[in-house]
Amino acid sequence: MKRVVAGLILQQGKLLVCQRTRHQTMPLKWEFPGGKIEEGEQPRDALRRELEEELGILATIGDEVARIQHEYPNGGMVELRFYIVREYKGELENRIFRDMQWADPPELPKFDFLEADLTLVNDLARGKLL
Repeated sequence: MKRVVAGLILQQGKLLVCQRTRHQTMPLKWEFPGGKIEEGEQPRDALRRELEEELGILATIGDEVARIQHEYPNGGMVELRFYIVREYKGELENRIFRDMQWADPPELPKFDFLEADLTLVNDLARGKLL
């Protein structure tokens, strides 16, 4: 099972959402920034590393707000851990995404999110978790 971490980066009540490029798996889908946990890596350390690689920020990783296991139709299994990020150092820089936007939680369902993220997206849109 692939283990993945993602950051719910919160600023003035809005969440940062990121769109994959055409060349990534599941192209043009929206997601929360993050990535795979490497062998021997702790989840928070993995998220800190991923956010630095993808966005150029040094994030303070907060509480885990959700953990989801999802099986894709092709049989791929993923475990996603979502952490709140309220503080970071540095300027956000789009290093790998096609697009990035700040979205109010009720607007999240308008984005074409990855299938594994949909339960969380709907919970956030209904004002749960944050």
